[in-house]
Amino acid sequence: MKLKLLPWAAVLFALISMSFLEQQRKPTLFIIGDSTVKNGQGNGSNGQWGWGSFIGQYFKSDKINVKNRALGGTSSRTFYNNPKLWQKVLDSIQPGDFVLMQFGHNDSSPIVDTLRARGTIRGNGDDYQEVYNPLLKQHEVVYSYGFYLRRFVKNIQDKGATAIICSPIPRNAWEGNQVRRSDYALWAKAAAEQANAFFIPLQDLVIDQYETMGKKKVETAFFDPKDATHTIKEGALLNAKLVADQLKAQPNIGLKKFM
Repeated sequence: MKLKLLPWAAVLFALISMSFLEQQRKPTLFIIGDSTVKNGQGNGSNGQWGWGSFIGQYFKSDKINVKNRALGGTSSRTFYNNPKLWQKVLDSIQPGDFVLMQFGHNDSSPIVDTLRARGTIRGNGDDYQEVYNPLLKQHEVVYSYGFYLRRFVKNIQDKGATAIICSPIPRNAWEGNQVRRSDYALWAKAAAEQANAFFIPLQDLVIDQYETMGKKKVETAFFDPKDATHTIKEGALLNAKLVADQLKAQPNIGLKKFM
C-alpha cells in the first residue's frame, strides 16, 4: 500500500527529512595555505612536511572530515585568485564547516615579475595597485595581504562556515638567542579582528617553543638544512600540535567537540 500525503504533510515530511540529513552530515574542516601547511603532495617525499599533513590526527574521523587543500608556492593573492584553488574549495563549503588558513611566507615576493607574480601589498589596509601581470598576460588589481585574508573570511562567513586565521610560522632566522618575528603575524591578527574571524597566534606559540629549546636544537631537529623556511617531520608535528591545542583552548571556535 502506497502512503499518500496531503500537500502540507508532504512539505512537513520534507523539512523533517532535510533536518535529519543535516544533523547526520559530517562537517568538514578545510585547510588552506602554502608549503609550510602542505609541502608537495603532503607525503614528505622530499623530506619536507607542512603541519596540515598531521592536523587530522587530532580529530575524530567519524565526526568530521579534514581536507588539506593548501598548495606550496602560493600567496594569499594567488590562492584566492586561482579558480582551481580557492573557488574549488569555496564551492565545497557547506553551512557548519570550518576553514583554517595560514599564508604569508610568499606574500613578500615581488608583486610583478616573470617567475610567479605572487606578492601582495604589505599590511592590512585597503591599498591597491593596478599592474600588468606578465604571467596572466592581463591587467590585475593587487591588494594587501590583510585584504585577501579578509576576503577569504567574508566568503567563508557568507557560506555559513567558520573562519580561522593562523599567523605564519616563523622562519629559522635568529638574532642572538631570539627568533626573528615577522610583521605578517601582526597583519594576520589585525585582519582576523577586523573580519570577526578566530585567530591563532601560531608565530608566537612556535617561537616560544624554539627559544626554550635553543637555536642549535631547532636548526637540527625541525628545519630542512637546505633552507630556513620548510620544516621536516618533527617541525611539522610540533606546529600541528600547537594549532590543535589552540583549537581546543578556544571553545567558541566549535571544533573542540570533534577532537
